[in-house]
Amino acid sequence: QGQLVESGGGLVQAGGSLRLSCVVSGGTISGAAMGWFRQAPGKEREFVGGISWSGTTRYVDSVKGRFTISRDNAKNTVYLQTNSLKPEDTAVYFCNKIVDSVTPIPIYNSWGQGAQVTVSS
Repeated sequence: QGQLVESGGGLVQAGGSLRLSCVVSGGTISGAAMGWFRQAPGKEREFVGGISWSGTTRYVDSVKGRFTISRDNAKNTVYLQTNSLKPEDTAVYFCNKIVDSVTPIPIYNSWGQGAQVTVSS
């Protein structure tokens, strides 16, 4: 299994933006679907969106139009651009390989440490 390292989190005001990165080491993301998840305090981890091996993206309704996922296979890195952030986006954000965006079942058993995103009102 590869290792997942997320970064780019921080504290922003509502309406702000952050760009999160996820580097996969010890494995390749080429040919794989990748997904972003988040876990808010006291809640279960939820799927946010995914990107197929060919670059097709899919998002949950709550972030559609505000979040954008991209990938750089040469760098084994997936990105999550978050715009127009809202206080309800506050969570720890994680990435993982997934079966596909329609069936976003995580493939790696071990998760990274995540990237904390805090949005103040």
